[in-house]
Amino acid sequence: MAGRTVRYRNGRHTSRAVRAAAVAACATFVLGACGSTKDNVASSGDGGGDGSGKVGVILPLLTSPFWQSYNDYVPKMAKTEDVDALKTVNSNSDPSQQITDINNQLNQGVKGLVVAPLDSAAISAGLDQAERKGVPVVAVDVAPEKGKVAMVVRANNVAYGEKACEYLGKQIPSGKVVQIMGDLASVNGRDRSEAFRTCVKEKFPKLKVLEIPAKWESDTAASKLDTLLNANPDIKGIYMQAGGVYLAPTLQTLKSKGLLKTVGQKGHIAIVSNDGIPQEYDAIRKGQIDATVSQPADLYAKYGLYYIKAAMEGKTFKPGPTDHDSEIVKLPSGILEDQLPAPLVTKENVDDPELWGNTVT
Repeated sequence: MAGRTVRYRNGRHTSRAVRAAAVAACATFVLGACGSTKDNVASSGDGGGDGSGKVGVILPLLTSPFWQSYNDYVPKMAKTEDVDALKTVNSNSDPSQQITDINNQLNQGVKGLVVAPLDSAAISAGLDQAERKGVPVVAVDVAPEKGKVAMVVRANNVAYGEKACEYLGKQIPSGKVVQIMGDLASVNGRDRSEAFRTCVKEKFPKLKVLEIPAKWESDTAASKLDTLLNANPDIKGIYMQAGGVYLAPTLQTLKSKGLLKTVGQKGHIAIVSNDGIPQEYDAIRKGQIDATVSQPADLYAKYGLYYIKAAMEGKTFKPGPTDHDSEIVKLPSGILEDQLPAPLVTKENVDDPELWGNTVT
């Protein structure tokens, strides 16, 4: 079991309904044509660079299988996107270390940075350093609360909570469900938690939500789930906001209490996760958990590098559908975010070869 693992978690397919929505949006989006990412370019930035130069890639941690996979994808996608990426830097779950890492990369003369922030607020200090040096930054997985970034590459975390709610609500007519939350100091933890809570209240009022604030920490999730199960042995469902850090401790805790029943067995506790790592897929195949939302580690790497190269070339973007089944939206802060697709994975589609979790060797 991992020790303290922090902040953030994390498909290529969207439904016909989503594609139809994109087409509809395209019809009303009069600022430019749709259908290709290049059509979202608002400006080619006359006087901008040529996209050359070293790029620093800073990871939040490497104790989660999700971030291990992302780390593996970075050099592959750097080659695909023709980006000269330095060896990745691991901030080891320490927000203050991440600021130091940013400063170290800037002192090495990088021309661009791709950063997966550990703390939505604290990262602003590093973003300010980069802006002072004229170095563009792309944020991956987490939107900063303030500071300048060229793009946020992220899946819709509100949809994560809603998809988990919808799935559990259809499986469980009434009773207690638990959401093992991420760090509520992070936008990801807040989005997933509030979306799940609100969806249950509005659509499945016979469910009672019990909450475990686990801060993306495996040990915290295990100990608090153990305590909660002692007081509530009749729990019927669990939503894990991060399979990369919560899957193993959750299954181990349930097993130790004789509560790990497979799908179809009497007493099975329905479980939905987030991440889309191979370990979750194996658990779905075994019937230990029911579903997960696949967070696209491969596309995080690909489009993080794509957008940093574009920023180094002086390009800017505008809201609208893209050519990779996503939507660029403007956040309340004014920052642009490319919201990548993150499909729900169940036993029906767990073997889909297009899911990134099935391509990891």
